[in-house]
Amino acid sequence: MPRIASSATCQTVITTFEMTPGTCQDLLEALTDAYAVFISEQPGFIAAGLHVNDAQTRIANYSQWEKREDFQAMLRTPEMRERNRKMAEMCKSFEPVMYDVVATF
Repeated sequence: MPRIASSATCQTVITTFEMTPGTCQDLLEALTDAYAVFISEQPGFIAAGLHVNDAQTRIANYSQWEKREDFQAMLRTPEMRERNRKMAEMCKSFEPVMYDVVATF
């Protein structure tokens, strides 16, 4: 489970996906499988969470990595590149963005 703290030294990545309600469940299943089978086993992976809005038009993925290079290395693997191509077909857009936690309340 992700732990959010401003004192954390890990790399936070928030990826947002935009899709139609008709493809939300398919994309959620693809993401869940990617984490269960592949991403969670990659070096530097700490934790992640998936969030779906009530209209099922957006998924937000919050993940934590030991270093930004670990996340980037996972994205460059042949398996993740293939998975991302398939997921891109299920959504209008997706964008991973790296963040630093600056405050928690």
